[in-house]
Amino acid sequence: MDDKDFLADRFEAHRRHLRAVAYRMLGSLSEADDAVQEAWLRLSRSDSAEIENLGGWLTTVVGRVCLNMLRTRTARREEPLDVHVPDPIISSPDAITPEHEALLADSVGLALLVVLETLTPAERLAFVLHDLFAVPFDEIAPIVGRTSTATRKLASRARSRVQGAAPAPDADLAQQREVVDAFLAAARAGDFDALLAVLDPDVVVRTDGGALRPSIMRRGAKEVAGGAVIFAQLAEATRPALVNGAPGAVAISGGRPISLAAFTVARGKVVELNILADPDRLRRLDLAFLED
Repeated sequence: MDDKDFLADRFEAHRRHLRAVAYRMLGSLSEADDAVQEAWLRLSRSDSAEIENLGGWLTTVVGRVCLNMLRTRTARREEPLDVHVPDPIISSPDAITPEHEALLADSVGLALLVVLETLTPAERLAFVLHDLFAVPFDEIAPIVGRTSTATRKLASRARSRVQGAAPAPDADLAQQREVVDAFLAAARAGDFDALLAVLDPDVVVRTDGGALRPSIMRRGAKEVAGGAVIFAQLAEATRPALVNGAPGAVAISGGRPISLAAFTVARGKVVELNILADPDRLRRLDLAFLED
């Protein structure tokens, strides 16, 4: 094995971790892969013999790349002005693939990613690296070009926004699934009262329809229940799925998926529902398990 192959093997040992960091930073699986690839290119051009902690070095590089990508989004105003649901990670409800395990570590649900997208690039980096991956502030500070104290404040501001806006799901996944199944059954039956029974009074629903379809945000149990009944009539079938490690469902019509729903269940009620209905993005998802 030559030096390049040896270096490639060492990099591969860190790939899953790096992709997990980039996914939390960017909320996009394709961009996360781009960031990881850029980290490999930078490593291959560096003198690896001088790198004492390869994992830490690569995490820092991915952080810098992601920060630049987020800043470019802001500068070019590429962020959607309407409702946007980040890229979901889909798994069969019966099994999580090894590829998804690192991405799903620490229960990074879509509800959290939605809130992360409201942060500034520097806030997001400080929060993700410190709170989700335990990177010390002294190592994050040079990436954002601030002092360790200022970086700590960035993470603190981000933490306050996350804690106030991202609901913490119930711990029991089976009980979450029971609530979701009750919601879906009530929606299919058009049972308005049964829907109200499983919805939190302040429930929030976001529907990302993409560039050519309207994107919608609904608040409040009554409005959400009415929309659920109408939407359920569009689907010929609904298949269970795990979406970022939480109960979800794929609605199918004409043999193809028309929407993907990710539920957040807290205190035994549905408190948040993020729906991806963008046909272009749905086509790019790996939904092979639906064919089993």
